[in-house]
Amino acid sequence: MSTEYITLIAVLILSLVGHNMTVVYATAIVLALKVLGLTGALNALGSQGLNWGIIILTAAILVPVANGTITIHNMMESFKTQPGIVAVIAGLLAAVAGGSGVTLLSDTPDIIPALIIGTMAGVLLFHGVAVGPLIAGGFTYFVLYLLKIFSLR
Repeated sequence: MSTEYITLIAVLILSLVGHNMTVVYATAIVLALKVLGLTGALNALGSQGLNWGIIILTAAILVPVANGTITIHNMMESFKTQPGIVAVIAGLLAAVAGGSGVTLLSDTPDIIPALIIGTMAGVLLFHGVAVGPLIAGGFTYFVLYLLKIFSLR
């Protein structure tokens, strides 16, 4: 059995043990595409999956606006409270980190295994959510940028 299968099965088992069904489903999809030899679909998922995921995530976030649960009034009120202002800033920082993460992942693919390990550890040990690689990539980009500025790298 090749190392790809062993690695995917290990991730699947760890995800099951950690009760992280998001990672279980994602791993099962990738493993199924691999087992079925659907290389084209696997490559499409690898190259476009991030964009598809962001589209679906953004659409899900907009559903409360579409069904009227969140109104323009609610949005404007978010600027009037301390938690609202912090949330706006955090959202801005997360978006910037995610964008930098995309850049880092495309420019430095050799860092992906470390990000995956860190994300899996966060999911399994701290009951986190597996959106970590993108944001972790952004944080990594930021730290590397600071190290470059201060010539510590």
